[in-house]
Amino acid sequence: MFVRALTEMPKLKTRKAAAKRFKITGSGKFMRRRAFHNHLLDHKSPKRKRYLGTMAVVDDRDHDNVSLMLPYA
Repeated sequence: MFVRALTEMPKLKTRKAAAKRFKITGSGKFMRRRAFHNHLLDHKSPKRKRYLGTMAVVDDRDHDNVSLMLPYA
């Protein structure tokens, strides 16, 4: 039977749903997709659809929550 050393911490698990949704930049910011680009696109202008297709930076108020979900990012 394997006994863990008392000073060894367990590994942290990554939330796989968050790993699929967020990417980290070189400066440590998290990027996310924009909302409203999934369906009902026929009445939206092409300019608006191009804008919605780009990535956005996660707000500073949400940065801590995302970093807890992605401990090794």
